[in-house]
Amino acid sequence: MEKEQKIHEEQVSVKEGDQDKLDKQSETEKNKKEEEIPDKKIELTPEDTIKELEDKLARTFAEMENQRRRFEKERNDAFEYGGFSFAKEALNLIDNLERSKSILENDEKLKGSDALKKTLEHFDIIYKDLISIFKKNDIKQIESLNKKLDPNFHQAMMEIEDDTKEPGTIIQEIQKGFTIKDRLLRPSLVGVAKKTQEKTTKTQETKENIETK
Repeated sequence: MEKEQKIHEEQVSVKEGDQDKLDKQSETEKNKKEEEIPDKKIELTPEDTIKELEDKLARTFAEMENQRRRFEKERNDAFEYGGFSFAKEALNLIDNLERSKSILENDEKLKGSDALKKTLEHFDIIYKDLISIFKKNDIKQIESLNKKLDPNFHQAMMEIEDDTKEPGTIIQEIQKGFTIKDRLLRPSLVGVAKKTQEKTTKTQETKENIETK
């Protein structure tokens, strides 16, 4: 019985060994077949390869140039307009000076006094200094009075009847506007001229009377 069992074990081991050989042989043949299959990819000629590389380089350089320009623009904007918010807030100083000056000028108790005269002179000096500092930093006043309304620089707050001016002409400046370099810092708040209603009504009535006759 022991002999038969050994013989059986030897036969099994032989079969397993043969199976391993068959598996290895099958794998080798499979690899050979795969190597024999031609590559479906089209091989590029040296000229095509060079052209492809040139295109890639051109695209890379173009992208780098765009990034450089974008960086320079952002840097210049930060340098030129970095004080935009500060300049806009600083305009409140001018507004407050003008309001204070107007209040003092309309004060009946101070009118004609030397104290008022000296105070107003000091206000004018401070105002001129502020405007001078603004100009040095490319902050300029927008010309408004007697100009045609320009929505890019002016904001109409009211219409004022005035037959001596063309309709749409600025005849009152409520608040001064300013620009910083080529940007609008704030628009001028203005009043514009319009034709009087009475004359318009009379003209219409005259026309109606003529047509009736």
